[in-house]
Amino acid sequence: MKNKATIAELIGLLHQESPAGFAIALHIRFSAPTFLFQSYPVAWSEEYTNKGLLMKDPTVAWGLTQTGAVRWSDLAEKDTAGVFEGARAHGLNYGVTIAISSGGLRSVASFVRSDREFTDEEIAAIRPLLAELHALTEGTDALSDEDREALTEMSIRMTHS
Repeated sequence: MKNKATIAELIGLLHQESPAGFAIALHIRFSAPTFLFQSYPVAWSEEYTNKGLLMKDPTVAWGLTQTGAVRWSDLAEKDTAGVFEGARAHGLNYGVTIAISSGGLRSVASFVRSDREFTDEEIAAIRPLLAELHALTEGTDALSDEDREALTEMSIRMTHS
């Protein structure tokens, strides 16, 4: 796959920008992403799933209806299910969610730090990386089975490691 190395490099750069972890949902259709990359602690991912927090998560609601970037602290009042409190228990203290929409496709990603809020400059650095990842993975229907499988394997490895 010609873009596989570039996609892996972008994910690596996003990981550097988000030292406590991230969740990247690319090309969401019918509330499910085509690809999902996560680097959150496994214990948090399991708790999030077991408690059914996806549809209660204020970052998800925001990301499915808005574009741009928002800090989790700006969504705190909308967190009636305690998603952020649960995340903090796993060291996921400060987050930013970024949503992109182009060509009828939407990607939503959250990036997390444990030590402090993201600066405006850091958010500005993350946005084009996510936009490039969104663009590189667009049109997956036209990919060969081998290329689609390589992307899916990267997604599975990242999410379950």
